[in-house]
Amino acid sequence: MILLRRFDMNKSQPLLQAKGICKSFQTTVVIDILSDLEMSINSAEMIAIVGASGSGKTTLLNILGTLERPDAGSIYFVGEDILAKGDHALCRFRNKSIGFMFQFHHLLPEFDALENVIMPGIIAGLDRKELQQSAHELLDKMGLANRIKHKVGELSGGEQQRVSLARALILKPALLLADEPTGNLDPQAGFKVFDLMAEMSEQFSVSTVMVTHNYDLAKRMNRCLTLTGGRLEG
Repeated sequence: MILLRRFDMNKSQPLLQAKGICKSFQTTVVIDILSDLEMSINSAEMIAIVGASGSGKTTLLNILGTLERPDAGSIYFVGEDILAKGDHALCRFRNKSIGFMFQFHHLLPEFDALENVIMPGIIAGLDRKELQQSAHELLDKMGLANRIKHKVGELSGGEQQRVSLARALILKPALLLADEPTGNLDPQAGFKVFDLMAEMSEQFSVSTVMVTHNYDLAKRMNRCLTLTGGRLEG
């Protein structure tokens, strides 16, 4: 039994809206990274974000995922201003509503594939048996039914990233944020991971925002936006 999403979607409005997002960093001078940035994400939409190295793509993804707070601006999730939440409430929101994939899978090497996938649900305090059943189903969809009990070091790079995708989706988040998820994979493994992301997006109505330097993948998504001068174009 795949776990069901635990909030109500209002499809008459965007899933997520970012308004007036600003972010800068202080070194010997102030460096503006994001400047009055606007973005809207619809339900089940797949968006690619491209741009030069250092343009702020990862910073933007971290802000959309509430891992960082902007210096100014608001983020509305199904109409709710989520940055108005306190840190603990924001952590709970992030855990159940947003899935993350990174260029480096960040799997826990001491655990097997199944244990890595259920970890977000364990953190959320959900029933382990239900989580394990859901993880079995997801790993089967990822073509990893025979690798469930394998430790991370026994998996190939592509298999590790597919486990990472299953972990990101175990709680059926509304939004998947992926930062160069195919960047360390060979083309064949990268396209397999991307195809699974697209399949899961359609099957579970998961919106996806992916930062990538792979323009072949970016062109296959619903929209491709370029981050330049602190704003999104396209």
